[in-house]
Amino acid sequence: MNRNAHPVLLVEDNPDDQALALRALKRSDIRAPVIIANDGEEALDYMFGTGAYAGRDYRQRPALVLLDLKLPKVDGLDVLRRLREDQRTRSQPIVVLTTSNEESDLRNSYHLHVNSYVRKPVSSEQYDDVMREIGEYWLTLNLPPPAPVL
Repeated sequence: MNRNAHPVLLVEDNPDDQALALRALKRSDIRAPVIIANDGEEALDYMFGTGAYAGRDYRQRPALVLLDLKLPKVDGLDVLRRLREDQRTRSQPIVVLTTSNEESDLRNSYHLHVNSYVRKPVSSEQYDDVMREIGEYWLTLNLPPPAPVL
């Protein structure tokens, strides 16, 4: 399905949800490599080429960031805030994928310019459907933003 080789960055701390997402992406015929960040700090390190990812060319951005909100170390809203504050990552496509039913999370995510907010479905079949639709839109139909000029 995906026409480019840019990875999807899955920011998810729950191993069961990681496995569910990976399986759903595979079933949806999404061929993009998936990088997993287990917490918000790791996600920021990946995006900016710091910490465990020191030396990674941060200009090679993922095609999409799938971001959970309830994360250890740095929560999802803080990750979103930091990515939107930095010129290098301001236009990065980010989809919040969360179980949160909090209206404040929804409001704050859009206030921070998230591209999309999706609640994680309960059933495995629905999860597969959601991931297929996310992948089809963001990795096939959507034209990604051009790389920032630095």
